[in-house]
Amino acid sequence: MIIDRIALIIAIIGTLNWGSVGLFQFDLVAWACGGVGTLLARIIYTVVALAGIWCISLLFRSRNYDELEESDMGNR
Repeated sequence: MIIDRIALIIAIIGTLNWGSVGLFQFDLVAWACGGVGTLLARIIYTVVALAGIWCISLLFRSRNYDELEESDMGNR
C-alpha cells in the first residue's frame, strides 16, 4: 500500500534527524522550524511518531498478504 511506503519514508527521515541529534547535537526539525516548541515542529514530530507507529504494523503483516495484494492490483 502507498500509505506503508509514505510512513516508511517519514520514519526514515525521522531517524536521520535523530541521528543528527545524536552525532552532531543538531536538530534539523527544530532548526528549520525556529525551535523545538514551535507548533510546526511539534506537528512534524507528531507526524514522524505516527509514521513510526504505523510502521510497527509492518512487522506483523504476512508477506503473502502483500504479494497477493500486488498481484491482485495487476489484474485490474
